[in-house]
Amino acid sequence: MAKLTEAQKRANKKWNDAHKKRMNYIRRRSDSKNFILKYADEEDLDKTLEYIKIRREELKQNN
Repeated sequence: MAKLTEAQKRANKKWNDAHKKRMNYIRRRSDSKNFILKYADEEDLDKTLEYIKIRREELKQNN
């Protein structure tokens, strides 16, 4: 990976500081994906599907 210039580091920090919610969302989405693809066993996958169904119902009710 190429080294970042000081200006690019400052720009990245400025963006990250201004978009904390977005960064949190991206991090959590990535964590979920990695857990499912790398660590989840059959029981974890079944529970995840159950949680997805519940969440979809919540979203339908709110829209």
